Amino acid sequence: MFRNAADAIHGDLGIVQQDDVVIIISKSGESPEIKVLVPLIRNFGNVLIGIVGSTESFLAKNATIVLNTTVEQEACPNNLAPTTSTTAQLVMGDALAVCLMELNGFRSGDFAKFHPGGMLGKRLYLKVSDLYINNEKPRVLADQSLKEVIVEMTAKRLGITAVVDSDNKLLGIITDGDLRRMLEKTVAIDKVKAGDIMTINPKTIAPEELAIDALNMLRQKEISQLAVIDNGTYCGIIHLHDLIKEGLI
Repeated sequence: MFRNAADAIHGDLGIVQQDDVVIIISKSGESPEIKVLVPLIRNFGNVLIGIVGSTESFLAKNATIVLNTTVEQEACPNNLAPTTSTTAQLVMGDALAVCLMELNGFRSGDFAKFHPGGMLGKRLYLKVSDLYINNEKPRVLADQSLKEVIVEMTAKRLGITAVVDSDNKLLGIITDGDLRRMLEKTVAIDKVKAGDIMTINPKTIAPEELAIDALNMLRQKEISQLAVIDNGTYCGIIHLHDLIKEGLI
């Protein structure tokens, strides 16, 4: 919790509890409010950390722990306003926060729990299952005709269809690119079956994987879709457009 020193000495010290650590941030460590506040904190018996720009100041001499943020020169053209000093104090605060994260074993899962909003949180909690379920699930059997493949791909509008067996196990996929490459060959297309042109062992991802991992796989393989499977069973398709829509790119 944050309070400025002036408010603290005019009633807001009630927020300080017995086991709290109090951090006082000051450039000079000599302001009137600080000189009133510090003895009160010491009387409470709290640990007092001074983040201060003068190690000879009143705050530094009375703090339990001193974190020195002295600077040689302020960015202020008059070398008066605490400009460089405030930057040094921010850096010290970040260092304390990172140390506490390490000591408390704070991991990416905890970050996602407490920071679900924004892009950082989304990268840590959004899963493939949150996205593919909103898409159509194009599928054909291996013995279906080329016409049926094209109709299915056109109807589901993902530029891909899965080829499955009777138990919905994934056998392969057919993409728009597979169709174009097949048409470049001199074959009797009226006799072509899905199983003849499918790509076997396609790139797949499990529903519980993070969406950001799907994005990384798409980028690495330079493809735009992944088949989603759960223990070999076909679940659906996740498309690059799904990830763009969610703002992961």
